[in-house]
Amino acid sequence: MRNENNIAYATLILRLALGCMFIAHGLLKVMVFTLPGTVQFFDAVGFPGWLAYPVAIMEIGGGTLLLLGIGTRWVALVLLPVLLGAVFVHLGNGWVFSNANGGWEYPAFLVVASIVQALLGSGPYAVKIPLARHTAATV
Repeated sequence: MRNENNIAYATLILRLALGCMFIAHGLLKVMVFTLPGTVQFFDAVGFPGWLAYPVAIMEIGGGTLLLLGIGTRWVALVLLPVLLGAVFVHLGNGWVFSNANGGWEYPAFLVVASIVQALLGSGPYAVKIPLARHTAATV
């Protein structure tokens, strides 16, 4: 049984959950590990340390945009490299996230969830920003 209302609200719930998750992970980098500590971690796992700054900005900014429902499809897709980087970091730690240094299934699930969000769109209660439409002049 397909219920369009259920699909719409499931889309909203997914968007809000992803938005909160991205904001939490971005703030973790800034407030708990600190940006200099995150730079050291990125260096230690083989990523350029300077990437810590755009990643934290992308997570906090992207999470906020997801919560508001602004550009949801694009935001979910733009954040995929951040999630794929997390999968890469945790790949050697095994399947279960409770393993030492966390496993890879949680970031892999978030990759799938972001792809699903990109396919579904914003759902209800999203901020609608009208885009200017360019139309070809008719002769």
